[in-house]
Amino acid sequence: MLKALIFDIKKFAIHDGPGIRTTVFFKGCPLACAWCHNPEAMSTKPELVLFESKCISCGECFRVCPQQAHEMLPDGTRVYHRDLCTLCGKCTEVCYAEALVMEGREVTVEEVMVELRKDLPFYQNSEGGITLSGGEPTLQHEFVLALLKTCKAEGLHTAVDTSGQTPWHIFEDLLPYIDIVLYDIKHIDSGHHRTHTGVPNQRILENLQRLGQSGTPIEIRMPVIPTVNDDGQDIEATALLLAGIQGITRIELLPYHKLGASKYARLGMPYQLDGLEPPSAPEMEAIAQRMRAHGLEVHVGS
Repeated sequence: MLKALIFDIKKFAIHDGPGIRTTVFFKGCPLACAWCHNPEAMSTKPELVLFESKCISCGECFRVCPQQAHEMLPDGTRVYHRDLCTLCGKCTEVCYAEALVMEGREVTVEEVMVELRKDLPFYQNSEGGITLSGGEPTLQHEFVLALLKTCKAEGLHTAVDTSGQTPWHIFEDLLPYIDIVLYDIKHIDSGHHRTHTGVPNQRILENLQRLGQSGTPIEIRMPVIPTVNDDGQDIEATALLLAGIQGITRIELLPYHKLGASKYARLGMPYQLDGLEPPSAPEMEAIAQRMRAHGLEVHVGS
């Protein structure tokens, strides 16, 4: 039986495609963007998250952990030794305060469909549907294909949010069952793209050109990160590229924010952009206007 590793199913999503949607978030991503607000999506494996502020020091996790990965120091400091943890999940089962949570659970297609069907009235009244996001959903493409086929068989509108860092043959398999692709563009320069995401952008841009030729509607989603990709020349080059691609219905500029910064500490990960301030509304509008000058429909997100 096909199974996938997901970390969330978000109801009443209004920023993940047209109408009211339910978004399924898959674990695992080929990119490691420095600004990612879903760091729990990066790893292809389950991860244990520690909310220290919720801990009530009941001691149950110390008692049940077979690896002694949880420790209370003499001074009362609580320590979680990630290097000892085997992710057995026993501590999460006894954590009454939900200070310990496992990010990532296996699901079947039918288990996901049960959740999606609950919101049918919202989809129908708003011309919404379901969105597969992540992470990178195409990393689990066999499951995604099966899920998309089931959704289309039941008349659901489908969207896939992708980084584009995927072999083209996978897109070819999925496209007949996708109504719109939400396509991420991080940086127009391949070298800078590698510096800030861990991979070059050659495949991403090649796939975008092919998607444009496929006839599938595309919504571009571009994070705007100060000092990273907001340079005037980079914006101009990006606009020129996008203006030459068919099928782009709109461009959504997403201003950098710090809402995901606290997640890094809970996962024991360093946050690389600490101290970076979000762009101002006038700065975002100036970038949007620069891109609109190329005949593009550009919106500034929140």
